[in-house]
Amino acid sequence: MTEVGNRRRPGGRSARVRRAVLDATLDLFHAVGMNGLVIADISARAGVHETTIYRRWGTRENLLIEALLDEAEELLPVPDTGTLREDLVAYLTSLAAYLSTPRGIDFDRALAAAGDDPDTRQAREQYWNTRYGRSGQIITRAIDRGELPDATSPRETIDMFVAPLHFRVILTREPLDPGLPERLVDTLLHGLIAP
Repeated sequence: MTEVGNRRRPGGRSARVRRAVLDATLDLFHAVGMNGLVIADISARAGVHETTIYRRWGTRENLLIEALLDEAEELLPVPDTGTLREDLVAYLTSLAAYLSTPRGIDFDRALAAAGDDPDTRQAREQYWNTRYGRSGQIITRAIDRGELPDATSPRETIDMFVAPLHFRVILTREPLDPGLPERLVDTLLHGLIAP
């Protein structure tokens, strides 16, 4: 075979299969939640054989994590505006917009309600560790620019900013109004105590 015939085509069949499986996984996850997610259903919806899914991802949890992280990369980019405040406002604004959609609401509530078996717990930890690693870049860059003390924990700091949004979606079920991200950022950055 020629050299051209031996080369893999970027974006070929493998990419189409991956996209079909990830899309089917997300659609079913948002329809039935984590506990109702079954590889056979994903396989049927994506139009691929179950062995294709097991060969590539191994477990339902691994597949779901890749699908959720793929969706998060698209919908929740980590901004780099050059200032801590603007990065946080931009990030929280995109998070609030996502969590205000039916898919975002389903995601938050399903993840909160998911079981605590070892596979599910590991998948949840992998998802959040990856997301914190990416969003934590906002805090790391702010430390590098001298906007925050060196001892600032990126994960704990991001927690303080995103937790109120998740709290509203999961527990109080209050809407996330458009001005909330900026108010959260200003309150947390400036503190509550009057100067």
